[in-house]
Amino acid sequence: MVRHSRRESFFDMVGFEVCPDTDLLWPFGKLDGLDRDEIRETAYEIFFAACRSSPGFGGRNALTFYSKHNGGDHQGDGIGGGGGSPNGSGFGSLGRKEVVTTPTSRVKRALGLKMLKRSPSRRMSTVGTVVGAVSAPSSPGNNGSIGSGSGHFSPGAGFFTVPPSRPRRPLTSAEIMRQQMKVTEQSDTRLRKTLMRTLVGQTGRRAETIILPLELLRHVKSSEFGDVHEYQIWQRRQLKVLEAGLLIHPSIPLEKTNNSAMRLREIIRQSETKAIDTSKNSDIMPTLCNIVASLSWRNSNPTTDVCHWADGYPLNIHLYVALLQSIFDVRDETLVLDEIDELLELMKKTWLMLGITRPMHNLCFTWVLFHQYIVTSQMEPDLLGASHAMLAEVANDAKKSDREALYVKLLTSTLASMQGWTEKRLLSYHDYFQRGNVGLIENLLPLALSSSKILGEDVTISQGNGLEKGDVKLVDSSGDRVDYYIRASIKNAFSKVIENMKAEIAETEEGEEAATMLLRLAKETEELALRESECFSPILKRWHLVAAGVASVSLHQCYGSILMQYLAGRSTITKETVEVLQTAGKLEKVLVQMVAEDSEECEDGGKGLVREMVPYEIDSIILQLLRQWIDEKLQTVQECLSRAKEAETWNPKSKSEPYAQSAGELMKLANDAIEEFFEIPIGITEDLVHDLADGLEKIFQEYTTFVASCGSKQSYIPTLPPLTRCNRDSKFVKLWKKATPCAASGEELHQIGEATGGNHPRPSTSRGTQRLYVRLNTLHFLSSQLHSLNKSLSLNPRVLPATRKRCRERTKSSSYFEFTQAGIESACQHVSEVAAYRLIFLDSYAVFYESLYTGDVANARIKPGLRILKQNLTLMTAILADRAQALAMKEVMKASFEVVLTVLLAGGHSRVFYRTDHDLIEEDFESLKKVYCTCGEGLIPEEVVDREAETVEGVIQLMGQPTEQLMEDFSIVTCESSGMGLVGTGQKLPMPPTTGRWNRSDPNTILRVLCYRDDRVANQFLKKSFQLVKTTTSAVAVKNDLAMEQIMFDGLATVTKMATMATQVPWLRVASLSRPKSTELGSLTSQLSGVRISHGYSDAINRITLPSVPSLQAIVARRICPFTGKKANRANKVSFSNHKTKKLQFVNLQYKKVWWEAGKRFVKLRLSTKALKTIEKNGLDAVAKKAGIDLRKK
Repeated sequence: MVRHSRRESFFDMVGFEVCPDTDLLWPFGKLDGLDRDEIRETAYEIFFAACRSSPGFGGRNALTFYSKHNGGDHQGDGIGGGGGSPNGSGFGSLGRKEVVTTPTSRVKRALGLKMLKRSPSRRMSTVGTVVGAVSAPSSPGNNGSIGSGSGHFSPGAGFFTVPPSRPRRPLTSAEIMRQQMKVTEQSDTRLRKTLMRTLVGQTGRRAETIILPLELLRHVKSSEFGDVHEYQIWQRRQLKVLEAGLLIHPSIPLEKTNNSAMRLREIIRQSETKAIDTSKNSDIMPTLCNIVASLSWRNSNPTTDVCHWADGYPLNIHLYVALLQSIFDVRDETLVLDEIDELLELMKKTWLMLGITRPMHNLCFTWVLFHQYIVTSQMEPDLLGASHAMLAEVANDAKKSDREALYVKLLTSTLASMQGWTEKRLLSYHDYFQRGNVGLIENLLPLALSSSKILGEDVTISQGNGLEKGDVKLVDSSGDRVDYYIRASIKNAFSKVIENMKAEIAETEEGEEAATMLLRLAKETEELALRESECFSPILKRWHLVAAGVASVSLHQCYGSILMQYLAGRSTITKETVEVLQTAGKLEKVLVQMVAEDSEECEDGGKGLVREMVPYEIDSIILQLLRQWIDEKLQTVQECLSRAKEAETWNPKSKSEPYAQSAGELMKLANDAIEEFFEIPIGITEDLVHDLADGLEKIFQEYTTFVASCGSKQSYIPTLPPLTRCNRDSKFVKLWKKATPCAASGEELHQIGEATGGNHPRPSTSRGTQRLYVRLNTLHFLSSQLHSLNKSLSLNPRVLPATRKRCRERTKSSSYFEFTQAGIESACQHVSEVAAYRLIFLDSYAVFYESLYTGDVANARIKPGLRILKQNLTLMTAILADRAQALAMKEVMKASFEVVLTVLLAGGHSRVFYRTDHDLIEEDFESLKKVYCTCGEGLIPEEVVDREAETVEGVIQLMGQPTEQLMEDFSIVTCESSGMGLVGTGQKLPMPPTTGRWNRSDPNTILRVLCYRDDRVANQFLKKSFQLVKTTTSAVAVKNDLAMEQIMFDGLATVTKMATMATQVPWLRVASLSRPKSTELGSLTSQLSGVRISHGYSDAINRITLPSVPSLQAIVARRICPFTGKKANRANKVSFSNHKTKKLQFVNLQYKKVWWEAGKRFVKLRLSTKALKTIEKNGLDAVAKKAGIDLRKK
């Protein structure tokens, strides 16, 4: 089978830093001006001149001459030598013509190279005939170029032999060398003739004393060439060789001012345009000869007799490597000729001429073998093995102490080039080696390790003496190289995988695509680890015991780095992130298992490698991300709560959802968070559930507190008036009763009922109270949603047992939100209580605290208030959720019982009670109880109503007791509570404190019953025991009434003043009691225009008897006309008083009626429509002002 190879010959590399078609660095420096053919031809000329006395080089009778190499050293090339072989592998005696018959190469055996085993006829020649044009077979490598030019010889020419017309004979070494060097027969003949001419009469002249280019220029004529141009090219080459050896790269440094050198440069420059005349009559040739001889015979060592024209670096190395390159068969350049021993022995004769030493030869030979392996497409591993074998000789040479500086330079550059090329592959052996050629690592790795060892241990230039301070170590090979190769190759292979996906990952840094890339990367990483373990680790294990373990550790680090980069841009957990992490965890387990299996033979059991594997801590990362996710969700819910605090209006979301909108949003976020929480594909432990539930519970507790922040019931309870004693038979009171006969009018109470809507009054529930109902609905909605959330958390099958003791203990409890549930119950109680007290004491103020039992019990019963109450309760149950109604109803019941107690025990000076009122009050209270027993279809059980009513019923029973019994009971209870026993002579009972917790056994409660008892005995008892003052309100009111009798009006002015005074009197009476500020009076009187400008008779009575101003605001808001009992909707529907006839009169502008006191009836008057419209349009203020009356004047 014929081998085909792609190669570049050595000559293609001259002048380049990198060898063509390879990534191998050329270690011997550039050689400008000479191309590959010129170097090859010059090397052959030097070789022929040095071997001219050897058989086959001197014609039929070889020339005999003296050479230092001929007589002694026959150790060949340093690998077994090549001389003196009894089998004919050497040259034998100098006078005998040697041919190669059955070669058995000692060099090839030493280098591990196989013999060609061809028949002797392979290298045969027709007797007397030599092939004229010999070249290697055509190959791609022959087309390269190191220099810029090319010779006239075509390297692509085939190797042909003429059919033998005469008996064939074996080729001589000279003929083999000519064929290998690709020299034409014409050039060879010309060279032979020139040497014969040169050495005429100088048969003993040594080759190293001959300046060969100069001799060729002298003796070769242009007539020997086919044309002048060919001769000129040949002449130019000889001059360039002289220039390179004497001027550019001289072995002995040349001074810049050297005249010979300057003259030689001029001659060479002239030859570029015109060939030099080399005839006998030439003027320039003698000069050239003298100059070249002068420069060549400069010696640093006077004892030597050698001319220096080809031994300068790097010219000498280029020429010698060109000779060594000829050992490879031109027909198959992966093979070394069997005649290598003889050829190397002949090349040895050029050492002195080229300045080559044995260490330099071994180094160049190593390089040539290595280079040939590379340029032949690495098809012949034997060449790599031979190169490695030669490194052993190089290592021995490098250890010698007498190394020259040039050799150290060559050694460093050559080994660095070889190591660079090998390590490039070893550092990325996944890219360069596949399953088919992975065995090449066995040959490449020893070479790399040997080169590294030589560079690291042996190459030292001593700048001082010995190993003193001046030593400089060029290369330091430290650490385990194989470990380094494995780690680097794994990283490079992993980087290639990353590069293939880098663009995709860069475009999708967020979202699902990035996660998909990580999943694919994990899969490919695992495949890479398996491929490493199956293909490479068994080979590398010869040099590294835990090769597979090291590779696994490196992959673990590589993937971990990418994983951390992926996680760095993610602060929360998603399904994709969890999948990536779980896949990374599986990959980590595979890699750790590979390390464990590969480390069984280690002394430490692989503990050192395992320590290098920083755990991914997948569980910890997932837990951390999950906690961050929980924090983000809780933050979202917290932000919703913050918005609710700023913007919540407590309006119901809809009819079907009668709770606050913020509650719906809050619970939706919580529900979504829990659903997403359980959708995360990881094992959810009870600990995590508690973390989420605890965070939500804190927010729910804060929201519950916010909902319950609606004030307190105390803000709606009126201030208790001071205790006074009734002035039963006061003349002022009698006069006041005569002046106010309507206070006990049944018709007026009937009219009040009509004003409130008759049997179907409108509810008095304010918007504020309705918002409290919405708060209450919100709390119950929150409670129901918490039950649902708790069920979702506790019954989810994915929840794993808790690991923390605290969570295990809490798991046994009934609910995750038990503290919030308890808080909601307390908040419901509070909000229900506040709403109830607001409804009774504020919204129903007019029908309960303001009017109940005012003036006379019989004429101010509870029936109108009950109608309003029923409507309010109906509205309440319509607004409240079913679950909230019972508690709210109960609290309203308590509040209504409380207002009854307040009316009976702290109703103010407008209320007095007789013992005979007991039955009426008891009847009213039973009616009130019945409302709660029958309202709402049993929302409050009857026994609960009875239990809550016990306190009120006890007080009512006190009101039915005789005054003497009350006084006795009061004395006993007061003494018992104060601890003073029986009251002795001269002792007084202490004033019992007001606790607000009224009951029939409370001394303060009994005292208040006595204070409101319209009884002389009670009056005397209170005066004697506590010196309580009498009520003075009636006297002040009468005095104010008398002051108004002096004002008289006529016509419209009279009507206007009557209305004005009727409006002003109640405020004046209040001013006489509570002495309000003048600014308050001005504010009240200024509202007479266009608003509610007057109040009825009963309003005036209330203003007189109420002890303080705070209740005025609620009374001003009333819109019920006390004379018609109907609601007053507009400003002209008012009533006012007229004292023109010193009798109270009231004009109702709506019905054009005047109340005539004498007739106790309304009398319809004829008031002009204009006057009525004026009053209606401009108000009483404007009409009075037009009439000349200043209502603001005191």
